[in-house]
Amino acid sequence: MSTPSTAVSRELPRRLGMFDAVMIGLGSMIGAGVFAALGPAAQAAGSGLLLGLAFAAVVAYCNATSSARLAARYPASGGTYVYGRERLGVFWGYLAGWAFVVGKTASCAAMALTVGYYVWPGQAHAVAVVAVMALTAVNYVGVRKSAWLTRVIVAVVLTVLAAVVVAALTSATSNVARLDIGADATFGGILQAAGLLFFAFAGYARIATLGEEVRDPARVIPRAIPTALGITLVVYAAVAIGALLVLGPQRLADATAPLSDTVRAAGVGWLTPVVRVGAAVAALGSLLALILGVSRTTLAMARDRHLPHALAAVHPRFAVPHRAELLVGAVVAILTAVTDVRGAIGFSSFGVLGYYAIANASAWTLAPDEGRPPRVVPAVGLAGCLALAFALPLSSVVAGATVLAVGAATHGIRRITTAQPRA
Repeated sequence: MSTPSTAVSRELPRRLGMFDAVMIGLGSMIGAGVFAALGPAAQAAGSGLLLGLAFAAVVAYCNATSSARLAARYPASGGTYVYGRERLGVFWGYLAGWAFVVGKTASCAAMALTVGYYVWPGQAHAVAVVAVMALTAVNYVGVRKSAWLTRVIVAVVLTVLAAVVVAALTSATSNVARLDIGADATFGGILQAAGLLFFAFAGYARIATLGEEVRDPARVIPRAIPTALGITLVVYAAVAIGALLVLGPQRLADATAPLSDTVRAAGVGWLTPVVRVGAAVAALGSLLALILGVSRTTLAMARDRHLPHALAAVHPRFAVPHRAELLVGAVVAILTAVTDVRGAIGFSSFGVLGYYAIANASAWTLAPDEGRPPRVVPAVGLAGCLALAFALPLSSVVAGATVLAVGAATHGIRRITTAQPRA
């Protein structure tokens, strides 16, 4: 018996243009690193923080270029899950999808808790659950409404970050000597900082995972991804430099709210409430786009029956993968009750770096007439992803590797149990 067309649709409508695609990428990236990863990265790298940022940016650029070329070739929901499947085989596609869904679900929890701690520290977990439920509802009623809300969030966050940078650069306490790289900056520490900061750059994947909903994807996606990444790098560099000029690497490493501490040290404490609001809004923007991307990868995996096929349903009115979105929202809401923010960042980074390692390996296999990037790009991207992943804190590496091994084992068991006997 055929499945009713009202329950499952094979394709999502193409509604997003260049501006919307860039805004979704910015909404995923802007804020996540500045408000959540800057302190831990400074703790790892010390005075080498900016070198860690540069290293993360190089790896992110390679990943973005590989992803853009692949997304133009395969403009379907799922991102590297689709690319790995088409270029490397079903197993590698599945492993990429598994790494993305698990890693980014942890990211969702981290961003939800960031909202909670900035809005109401004493009730952070309750606020986080409410935030997850509210943004799941926004995504449920349609991707265009999500894109519109993302524009508003990005505008607010960029305004707040600009105010922080101006306050730091014009402060009498600003000292250029605090940018000097000292003996505390070790190669291992810089690599670990880059791995933690990579958490902040990974949002450009949201553009690729929405490939099925972007108009003229062959033209829009290769432009939108590097545009969003470039804007984000400029913003992050400006904020990191401003914070270092005022606080210095040690105070920045010790800060639990680095940008709030920056404006207070700069002598403009009245900006502190504004920064807190900006942090909450930034985390909401990241959470909104994260839920959007995870649900689309879940949709793609469900279509191929790597996840329950019921999750492939597309709402007949709102044209969104509503069951996948509801499931993702429910899982994230539960995780916020037990997740630590800093631990979630490391765990998420390991999973996402594994995801992009597969993306770079997939891009390596492209032929010149398929839009293959220069071979050095996927090569550096693959090596960089592996280096950063295993430079993360040991707890993150062990947890991430365990989860990937469980995913691989699950795939193997499923293949054995569903194999059809030969005639």
